[in-house]
Amino acid sequence: MDKTTSLEGAVGHLRNGMTIGIGGWGARRKPMALVRAIIRAGLKDLTIVAYGGPDVGMLCAAGCVRKVVFGFVTLDVVALEPYFRKAREQGGIDVMELDEGMLQLGLRAAAMQVPFLPTRVGLGTALMDINPDLKTVVSPYADEEVLVAMPALPLDAALVHVNRADKLGNTRIEGGDPYFDEQLVRAAAFTIVTAERVESRIEDQTLAAARNSYFERSFVRAVVETPAGAHPTSCAPEYGWDSDAIQSYVASAKTDEAFLSYRAQLGADENEYMHGIGGEAHVRSLQLHAL
Repeated sequence: MDKTTSLEGAVGHLRNGMTIGIGGWGARRKPMALVRAIIRAGLKDLTIVAYGGPDVGMLCAAGCVRKVVFGFVTLDVVALEPYFRKAREQGGIDVMELDEGMLQLGLRAAAMQVPFLPTRVGLGTALMDINPDLKTVVSPYADEEVLVAMPALPLDAALVHVNRADKLGNTRIEGGDPYFDEQLVRAAAFTIVTAERVESRIEDQTLAAARNSYFERSFVRAVVETPAGAHPTSCAPEYGWDSDAIQSYVASAKTDEAFLSYRAQLGADENEYMHGIGGEAHVRSLQLHAL
């Protein structure tokens, strides 16, 4: 029942060519320690499904990605994620660009094990033109309305970062917004969780605390304790995003060679990375941003 492991052990569950959902939202509560571990492991040909941030950009820059399915890819303080933008402009990846709600519907359909969910979103827009694989269906009822059939987005694995977890795979997201992590988890064959703190067993005594558990432990295959593991993204209420680190990352996208230098900053392992950025104390000193 003990699901705890190392970052390297967790990434060992992943394979080339997988479809992987990454939790968080833009520059918020991304499982960046896992992203760095994937880059160090050299995984290739991945399809990434995300409300993307630097997770998507770094994986594209490192050559790990074949396709991105996304509602957006942004750094919040920087509107366009630079490495993702570069990959798109150079035609280096395949993409499926969706409305944010459509992406959620695709995850919900996968979780429900149905082939699609109907929506009006996309009708009369260019979304159907840039996604020729999207199809329409006609309502079987008297209205006979034409609707977009948003296909299910089944995932081989989901990666999420949480505030607390225990060895059994119970989790707590304490920042007030789970984003759509629970949808990613339920759409996936299994989930890898990184956590700011891992306890022997979470035994919350109040209903309010228990409500911070957004998915069941049965979905979780591996748990990794990674203090400050969302850096350079934020992890409310623990710490904010690292503006200086994000600006340095953005600057590294100006030339094709610059990512090699940035890649070196990721270190040989997470301990080396954390030492290079000033340690956990630096991350926990970062002010939360209200957005």
